[in-house]
Parts: sequence; structure tokens; C-alpha cells
Amino acid sequence: MFIRSMNTAVKEHKKITVVGAGNVGATTAQLIAERDLADVVLVDVVEGIPQGKALDILEACPLWRSSAKVTGTNDFDDTAASDIVVITAGLARKPGMSRDDLLKANADIVGRVAEDTRRTSPSAVVIVVTNPMDAMAHVAVKAAGFPHRRVIGMGGVLDTARMRSFIAWEAGVHPGDVRAVVLGGHGDLMVPLPRLTMVGDKCITDILPESAIVKIMERTKNGGAEIVGLLKTGSAYYAPAASVVEMIETMFGIKDEPLPCSVCLHGEYGISGVYVGVPVRLGPEGLEEIIELDLTDDEKQALHESAEAVRRLTGKLGI
Repeated sequence: MFIRSMNTAVKEHKKITVVGAGNVGATTAQLIAERDLADVVLVDVVEGIPQGKALDILEACPLWRSSAKVTGTNDFDDTAASDIVVITAGLARKPGMSRDDLLKANADIVGRVAEDTRRTSPSAVVIVVTNPMDAMAHVAVKAAGFPHRRVIGMGGVLDTARMRSFIAWEAGVHPGDVRAVVLGGHGDLMVPLPRLTMVGDKCITDILPESAIVKIMERTKNGGAEIVGLLKTGSAYYAPAASVVEMIETMFGIKDEPLPCSVCLHGEYGISGVYVGVPVRLGPEGLEEIIELDLTDDEKQALHESAEAVRRLTGKLGI
């Protein structure tokens, strides 16, 4: 019988709260714990669900060589002093349902979570996952009263990951060699930019035919709906959770690459007062820098149209 050494030091952890113990929230908590990034509090209104899932994740930590503490709770006070709060709580999309259909119901949920976050973790960075994500980020920043740099939407990371996957399959390359650019809202009017999308040192326009690129762009825009249609009773969660963790690792300095995230613009790209996906640099305090790309007139117009679609959603909520 082999006995593993007991001399492994337990590192000091940050604290991350994941709100919502559904598929996205639980998978996010799992990935955080598996990578030993932080202690995790999984919170949900349904009794027993966050406690049971948290315990299951905790019991896997020895196998991952992770010292993360994972707890589940129905009491938001247990999330106090979190460094990051990830909001996944809300209704999931069903077949035939657009992200916009979720607007008012999820706005109420996200607003309450943001208010509780302000009370319990006033210095936290908030990552918003709940759909329609760009509008929900706007709801969260208003309800929490935080600086805009500390409330960030996840969608662009996910959209870009989907596009990279589709390009890799079509071109027969490793997805790690693909660098894709997707701007705009996390919805039907997102703006993939093939002109700035590279495989190694080559633009995809030099590798793939235009017909293939058009199909990839459309599949990227409909990536979430495609999964909803296949699952019938749920929506995507592996890739969204991995996208959140990518943001967290960047905030913690583990990775150092710009990411496309939904942030509130204040004149960048000629857009103000709305959350929209653009390339950014993240740090421990949230948004550090918005990177402005040199866009063509057509790309600018598409980005503005996407931003206006988000603005119409927030307008329906009176914010």
C-alpha cells in the first residue's frame, strides 16, 4: 500500500462565489476547484442542491491535488468578502426561445444578486453570465452601484471559443493555433471579424473559401441556439463555464492575453453607455484596458448595430 506524502503545503486562497448551482454554475465551481484557483462558495435558492454539488466537488479535490475549499449554501451572507462573484443564476433558454425572451425575468434575479453582492462583498469583481448577458451586465452594475470596471460580461470569450472550434474543424488545425475576433453583443447581431482572425500567421481568408467562412460566422452567431435545440431541455454549460475560468485566470495573472469581454463603453468605438463585447485586458480589479481595433466602415456599422440592439433591451428595462 502506498501512502502519499503529507508535506504538501496548503496555499492561501482567494474566495470566489458562484451564484446559481445549475449546470453552468456547478461546472464553473468544479473547474475553479479542479485548478486550485480559489475557495468556492456555491449559492442557490433551492435547498440541498448547492450543498450536495459543493460536497461532491470537494470530495474530488484530493484526486485533483487541489486544496480548494468548496461549500454550498442558501444564505448569501456566507459569500461575504468574496474577491469575485460569478452570476449564473436565472432561467435557462428553451428551444425556440431567444435570449431576449429571458430579459425581464432574469433582470429581477440579477438585480437582487447584485444588491446582495454590494452588501456582502463591496470590493468584489462581478462576472455576469446570465442571459441576455450584455443587458444583465448593465442591470448588475446599476443594482450594485459598482464602478463599471468591476462588472464584466462573459459572452465574448464564449463566442470567440466557438468560432475557434469551428475554424479548427474546417481547416484541420489545432484550435490553439486559431486566434479569432468576435465583437458586439452576445446575441444574433454579434460581429465575427474574419479579416482579423488568424490560423498561425495566416488570415483565414487566405486559408478557407468565402462560403466556408460565411457558414462559420453564422454557426458562431447561432452557437447557443444550436446547443439548446439539441439538448431540448437545457442550454450550453461546459464552454460557458470554461470561458468564466479563462477570465478568472487572466484576472489572477495566470494568463496574460487580451480577451473579448462585455464592458461598458464610454466613447470607445464611438459607443457610449452600453455593454458590448470588445477586446480588453483584465486584472485583479477587473477591467484594466479597452483595446480599440482599427475597423473598416462596414465593421464599425455592424458593431454599432449590435450595440443598439443591446441598448434597446436595456431601454425596455428602463435603465
